[in-house]
Amino acid sequence: MLRTLFVSLAVSAVFAGVPSPEETKRLVDHFSDAEHFKNEHHNKQFDHDAFLGEDQAKTFDQLSPEESKRRLGIIVDKIDSDKDGFVTLVELKDWIRYTQKRYIDEDVERHWRQHNPQNEDSIPWETYRKNVYGFMDEMDPKELKTPNSEGFTYSSLLKRDRRRWHYADADKDDALNRTEFAAFLHPEENTGMRDIVVLETLEDVDKDNDGKVSIDEYIGDLYKTEDGEDEEEPDWVKQEREQFTGYRDTNKDGYMDADEVKEWIAPPEFDHAEAEARHLVFEADADADERLTKQEIVDKYDLFVGSQATDFGEAFARHDEF
Repeated sequence: MLRTLFVSLAVSAVFAGVPSPEETKRLVDHFSDAEHFKNEHHNKQFDHDAFLGEDQAKTFDQLSPEESKRRLGIIVDKIDSDKDGFVTLVELKDWIRYTQKRYIDEDVERHWRQHNPQNEDSIPWETYRKNVYGFMDEMDPKELKTPNSEGFTYSSLLKRDRRRWHYADADKDDALNRTEFAAFLHPEENTGMRDIVVLETLEDVDKDNDGKVSIDEYIGDLYKTEDGEDEEEPDWVKQEREQFTGYRDTNKDGYMDADEVKEWIAPPEFDHAEAEARHLVFEADADADERLTKQEIVDKYDLFVGSQATDFGEAFARHDEF
């Protein structure tokens, strides 16, 4: 969901290591399950992402169905930790958490090395700023203040990163140690960072900058028709309208304020891994015994790892695992 959150993807390509709009968009997907249900069916891309991990989504289209099923079987053997021939809800939940943690650890390690090649105890803000935004020092100051200009976009990203840096800087020394840097890069994984996740989401969905989200802004961020086309909204969009009116807008004033946005994308006590595991078991459990055999999982391989029509499956390119 929220495909249009955050600044242009083209802009993000300029930065070496800055949490890009594409990466930051994960924040909402991580907390909310609305990404699961779009185009009138549950969204398999969301399942692949959760099952394989964020970094395992590039090369599946290069594999035949037979090879992808073979490799999926190897993964199933890893998930079945007690080797009883069945994947339980708990085992699947543990695997999803493992893939999430693996992605986070690898991503943080990569960016830490990039911005801190000497492996100092912390990265000062000014060092990070120069690495990522130093090119702005040579730009015309007027361009940085001109709305809708490239420079203005860079300036906005810099301000956003500066604010998130402040939130992540627990000891307020204006430098981030590795733990703080992980919170900066992946605030969705840190409960202390949820306020900044909510604030960033609100700012991006709130197109008229009135500090709240209208139903049109909410739907507009989930669904857009092609320019010039007048098509009927899919059923899932109609259901999202009902969700907004019936559940999102709790005080019934026609808008979502910051507290309501927080309930939407970061509900308390919500366990993403368990919810995803339950969903996958429900979809694949052919005999309804609340556990999965390898065959049941392989039979639903497109649900778990994608298809030749998708980009998902980088896990299968890890030759050391297969």
